[in-house]
Amino acid sequence: MSETVVTFTKSESIGTITLNRPPANSYDIYFMQQLDAAIDAADNDSQVKAVILKSASEKFFSAGADIKTFQASSAEENMEMIRTAHRALEKMARSPKVYVAAINAHALGGGLEMALACDLRFAAQGNYRLGLPEVTLGLLPGNGGTQRLPRLVGVSKALELMLTGETVGPEEAQRLGLVNKLFPAEKLYAETEAYARKVAAGASLAIGEIKKAVYEGIALSLHDALAFERKLVEPLFYTADAQEGIAAFVEKRQASFKGK
Repeated sequence: MSETVVTFTKSESIGTITLNRPPANSYDIYFMQQLDAAIDAADNDSQVKAVILKSASEKFFSAGADIKTFQASSAEENMEMIRTAHRALEKMARSPKVYVAAINAHALGGGLEMALACDLRFAAQGNYRLGLPEVTLGLLPGNGGTQRLPRLVGVSKALELMLTGETVGPEEAQRLGLVNKLFPAEKLYAETEAYARKVAAGASLAIGEIKKAVYEGIALSLHDALAFERKLVEPLFYTADAQEGIAAFVEKRQASFKGK
């Protein structure tokens, strides 16, 4: 039986998934299975509207895959870990809940790929690195990095980083669009939680459909994506949340959304 290295907790409408496998939050298949279970726990809790992915370590968000495990495992065993990771990380995009990564320290390889799978990435100021250095192992970023990074920073810059394994600091990561917001290290978790609570108080049905429109629509032609957008927005007009939001705007008051 493997030790518990990924946990899910909640406080009212905010869920928190914590990575805690010292010293560097390097992952193996058991880590990824626990991450998968934590994501399921968050998604299956109707009270939770936003989820924060964070690290218990002060030095690493995650250093990525456990390379010693890679070396000791067969190619098929390593691929099973990758398939497990793909299943887990894809759930974040499919979820109607908002996932925010709070990056406090080094996020490398699969560690960064976990953050890339989140909807948003907030980061601490500091002297640490973010990147996908898998090419230095003779591999490619196999947990979504080759697909998610170009969608964030553009094809050319993503290739530049991945072809060399070059890493960047948090300030450069924000400039590139890899990181959404940058905060002083001591304020990172408080600011991330404040944002999550703001999202959680919003119109959860609309938020879920916004995610679906973006993630599924981006793969379509503009014509088909706009048709998909129309298909998603129409049912929202019939929801109590939309009626409340429109009424609150007209009446110049704060809307109170119920997710209905």
